[in-house]
Amino acid sequence: MKKIISFVLCLVLGSFVLAGCSNSSEPFEEKSYTPDTQVHEINLDVQDREIEVSLSEDEQVHIQYSENSKEYYDISVSDENVLTMTSASDKDWTDYIGGKSSAEDRKISLQIPDALLGTLTLSTTNEDITLSALSVTGSINISSNGGNIAFESLDVGRALTLNVKNGDISGAIVGSYDDFAIQSEIKKGESNLPDKKDDGEKTLNVSCNNGDVNIEFV
Repeated sequence: MKKIISFVLCLVLGSFVLAGCSNSSEPFEEKSYTPDTQVHEINLDVQDREIEVSLSEDEQVHIQYSENSKEYYDISVSDENVLTMTSASDKDWTDYIGGKSSAEDRKISLQIPDALLGTLTLSTTNEDITLSALSVTGSINISSNGGNIAFESLDVGRALTLNVKNGDISGAIVGSYDDFAIQSEIKKGESNLPDKKDDGEKTLNVSCNNGDVNIEFV
């Protein structure tokens, strides 16, 4: 019995030591990125990061973020002028012990020009995605697994797709109800949208599992 108790105590003490090592990990450094060309499409696919989108004041794309050698991002612009930002990691198993980094270090601020992008795609896990009033000429695709999606007046040329799990969707879309063909699938939640509506020049696709949906047309 004494051997078992001693073993358990060693495990507990060891976990505290490892947690202490994790909390003293390398600090994050604030960085910014501005592409040197006009991009037509943006694709952010990250994990455990809050995404905040607002309008740019100089008609250029800007990204503010924080990273270190363990948690960082791959950012590139293709020959087709598509800007891609994805999460990258070089963690050891001991780096996962202990608390998360600060909320400020886990936030990405994206500034985009109004009505100049063709497509905007945003995806994250365990965090929220928020957008100010903005417009794109093509489509907006937003997905969050474990967070909320909230937006002000979004103006899309063709389509708006919203997917969330364990979170809510709320916001306003520019245009009338009759402008959109609607497809919605809601599980374990409430919604003010119909399951299906066929008529409309644009499309609105909404999927929500374990959350509520409240979308207005303005």
